[in-house]
Amino acid sequence: MQTQQMVTENNIEVAAWSALEKSILYYKGRPVGTLAAVDETVDALNYDQCFIRDFVSSALLFLIKGRTDIVRNFLEVTLNLQTKKDQFNAYKAGRGLIPASFKVIFKDGKEYLEADFGEHAIARVTPVDSGFWWLILLRAYVVATKDYSLAYEPDFQEGIRLILELSLAMRFDMYPTLLVPDGACMIDRRMGIYGHPLEIQSLFYAGLRVGQELLICEGNEKLISAIDHRLAMLRAHIRKHYWIDLHRLNTIYHYKGEEYGKEAVNQFNIYIDSIPYSQLEKWLPKQGGYFAGNVGPSRLDTRFFALGNLMAVISDLASEEQSQAIMTLIEKRWTDLVADMPMKITFPALEDEEYRIVTGCDPKNIPWSYHNGGSWPVLMWMLAGACLKTNSMCIVERAITVAQARLCEDEWPEYYDGKTGRLIGKQARKYQTWSITGFLLAKELMRNPEQHLPLISFEPFSPKQVSRVCEFEINSFDV
Repeated sequence: MQTQQMVTENNIEVAAWSALEKSILYYKGRPVGTLAAVDETVDALNYDQCFIRDFVSSALLFLIKGRTDIVRNFLEVTLNLQTKKDQFNAYKAGRGLIPASFKVIFKDGKEYLEADFGEHAIARVTPVDSGFWWLILLRAYVVATKDYSLAYEPDFQEGIRLILELSLAMRFDMYPTLLVPDGACMIDRRMGIYGHPLEIQSLFYAGLRVGQELLICEGNEKLISAIDHRLAMLRAHIRKHYWIDLHRLNTIYHYKGEEYGKEAVNQFNIYIDSIPYSQLEKWLPKQGGYFAGNVGPSRLDTRFFALGNLMAVISDLASEEQSQAIMTLIEKRWTDLVADMPMKITFPALEDEEYRIVTGCDPKNIPWSYHNGGSWPVLMWMLAGACLKTNSMCIVERAITVAQARLCEDEWPEYYDGKTGRLIGKQARKYQTWSITGFLLAKELMRNPEQHLPLISFEPFSPKQVSRVCEFEINSFDV
């Protein structure tokens, strides 16, 4: 029986790798990325492009298998697509922005790369997360290959610097978090995440840590100082103001409003009647907790956002105690957050009048579908990373078993619908590349965590690996 199960598992992985090979995108004879999906039953739309965020799980897999050329090629071509000049046209990408996606076009018998910074996207969404994913992947390449020379090349140093300068620029804001519009990340449609969404803060934190490791000092002292300063403030801010557990819920429950001055306890003027206490009080396990989806003026979004919480664990934005509490929550609320297909991107779903107001009656984001409570297999690799960081192996093993029973048979859908994820997404593409790679990468991380977890986890480099040694005071940084 066990041998038959192993044969089945191997067959599923072989099928997954075969599908992944078909998605590889070539430019001038070189592999440079993977297509978002290879579903021949529907029009390609923009799924025939390589999305920066989508390619991350593919790239990590290729690095694990020693196929580093495709990752290096990807890093080089996307760096060339980065906006390098100031743009004074409001409809053009700002200096330092990495595109959301790119595709190969043919003109007059020649091949070109065409980038999309959001000007062609549905609702014209500008990608804030793509630059941070690019930084995370660059570091993963360096860790896998020990090729520090690539990151230290002048054009790569400039690319890192431009992304971080764009993120640390002066702004109309006084929080250490990053202020962004709705739809600026994996949730790329109107879902009420405008402001300071957790997903962007977790990726921002990881991106700053990459800059801290890979920027060499000469000429970058002021920027590195700003990174160190912002990292400390961002970490403290998220751990304090975004955290929700029963103790914190009790504190918020007794908030007073309209406080003024430095001694204010309710610093964001959260109105307690806006918090669903009756649901949260029942839902939160005693030892569980999580980071809120968004915090801002008179706002505490108590929805659970999977990517932001999992990346907070992986990047150490969460403390050890908070990381354990997040995994306890996932384990104790399995039916809500994982159920029959790992795992919910958000919970709970927006329903009824709230759905209509917040999403604008988005027909794709109906309750328990797509970004509004849908289940996304790609999140498995982040779940695996978070489980390995917290030694919560039983959670990811169970999740992989659940996914393995259906994903291949269902032809690797983009997402699943329904409260427990039993329905294949109504508008989901089949053979979605990051559904394939999310599953494969989770399995690879579990097979050899000591070797593969450092690709995404920020363990300190040894003295031999760190080429810069800098001592300077922490000052603010203004662009």
